[in-house]
This record gives sequence, structure tokens and C-alpha cells, in this order.
Amino acid sequence: MTTFKSVPSIKIIAGREIKTSDLVVTNNPEHTTNGESVVVCRDVPECKVYLDHTTTDHITIKAMTKVIILDNDETASIDDLYDEIELSSGACVELRYIIDKWYIMSSDGLKNS
Repeated sequence: MTTFKSVPSIKIIAGREIKTSDLVVTNNPEHTTNGESVVVCRDVPECKVYLDHTTTDHITIKAMTKVIILDNDETASIDDLYDEIELSSGACVELRYIIDKWYIMSSDGLKNS
């Protein structure tokens, strides 16, 4: 499995300096966020993306396969409602971490429906 990362950059997340890549394209079955702005999941039957609020506070996830998005903290929910979010191929979602919670800021909804 491979992960393409853009040129490394430095970001300040939650008061900490994080060395990260702005863009990531992965075909791994699992990916944990590390400060990226964009993650594209492709070329794998399913990809689980774990949101790590200690390194990431704003992310856009583009699904080119089935993607399951989960909070790294198993006891937390997304938008106070969801234990996980499932994206179908072609879908995209933008999330922000605000005061101890992940919130969906934008989503293109279902494709081809």
C-alpha cells in the first residue's frame, strides 16, 4: 500500500507545531489524520479514516472508494449524532474540530441519486 504526500509544511494545531503534508492521497485500508488539509482515498475496497484532533483541526476528505470516517476518540461522536460517517465513491466532506467536537461544515451528499 502507498501514500502520496505533498511537500512537508509546518502548522500550528491546538498550540502545537505539527510537521505535516497539506495533501495526502492514500490507498491504505486505514489512515489517521496528521494535520493534512485534504485526504483522497482511492484504489482500495474500503478505507477507514481516523480523525486525530491533536494534529488536525480542519480537513476535507474525498472518497474515490467507500470511506468510513471515525473520531480517533472512540467515545466521541461527529456532529453530536454519528459514531461514524460513510462516504460512497465520489463523495466529499469537510470537517472542523471546534471545542472538543468534530462538526460537518460541508458535504456534497449522495452522488448519483
